[in-house]
Amino acid sequence: MDVLKVSAKSRSTAVAGAIAGVIRESNRAEVQAIGAGAVNQAVKAAAIARGYLAEEGIDAICIPSFTEVTIGDQERTAVKLVIEPR
Repeated sequence: MDVLKVSAKSRSTAVAGAIAGVIRESNRAEVQAIGAGAVNQAVKAAAIARGYLAEEGIDAICIPSFTEVTIGDQERTAVKLVIEPR
């Protein structure tokens, strides 16, 4: 499964549509964000996607955690959101 990477400039509605699409296909979506702005957009997208999926009778939940990511030669801490049906 591919990880959806969110930046501070990502449109939350576009990311929400991608999350909903991945959940419909794979039953599980993983979103990754580094930095306050990116985490803000990711959380908003998860909330919007929950609304999209609720219209189809899917009760989605979000499980947050931290993960280490290597960018170039640097280790960074990212927030990972796993979104899946309840």
